[in-house]
Amino acid sequence: MASGHATDHDYHIIPPSPWPFIGSVSALVLAIGTVTWFHGGTWIFFALGMLGVLYTMVMWWRDVIRESIAGDHTPVVSLHLRYGMILFIASEVMFFVAWFWAYFDAGFFPGPAEQPMRAELLGGVWPPMGIETFDPWHLPLMNTVILLTSGTTVTWAHHAMIHGDREGVKQGLALTIALGVLFSIVQVYEYTHAHFDFSGHIYGATFYMATGFHGFHVFVGTVFLAVCLFRVLQGQMTPKKHFGFEAAAWYWHFVDVVWLFLFVAIYVWGYGGGGNF
Repeated sequence: MASGHATDHDYHIIPPSPWPFIGSVSALVLAIGTVTWFHGGTWIFFALGMLGVLYTMVMWWRDVIRESIAGDHTPVVSLHLRYGMILFIASEVMFFVAWFWAYFDAGFFPGPAEQPMRAELLGGVWPPMGIETFDPWHLPLMNTVILLTSGTTVTWAHHAMIHGDREGVKQGLALTIALGVLFSIVQVYEYTHAHFDFSGHIYGATFYMATGFHGFHVFVGTVFLAVCLFRVLQGQMTPKKHFGFEAAAWYWHFVDVVWLFLFVAIYVWGYGGGGNF
């Protein structure tokens, strides 16, 4: 007679979880708190919402890791985790498409015939007159080299994982994390030396949203890889079972590719006046 806990399918039915509800409430508080703060109100609700969202992420992913350790991630479940990660990255691609769209729309269209007032405000050129852009061949190029190098080290770590080279995994991950931290430090330094602000003109808004949101992704990816390194040190990943690390590597390569587009489109093309209306 089969046990009452036996299953005849390859799916993992999770027990009731509080995290979807807590995450939804936290996201609502975060949204309301952000709007309130930006309109001159208190920042308390923003902070509470942010803490709630971060707490939900930590606890929910902790539960997923525990499910993996317990053996609940069958081949079918693992396949669907891969589908979920692919769809997540696809959604992130579309998010960045929005920032690129805004940037190129402001840089190329509309011309003076369509909106002469806007063209006059921008000085008829892109970047707008009076904007001193960054030299792409200085800090931006340095960050490009840093990020591309980190892509090679995370690939090294992934191949080491596949071949059972634990020392190679640890060294590759540690180098990738260090390069990610270095990239963030250089970007913060660059921001502190910018000659334009976020508000007041479309160039600053699109520049900081695109590069800043990418910087946030670098931070998230660095934390993601740090968690993977911790799990490797704990012996929780094997050559046959390491999707958490594989997902982190996918995410990191996505961050690399987005930066290449940012570097070419925003730093190089926009340097000293990329185009005219």
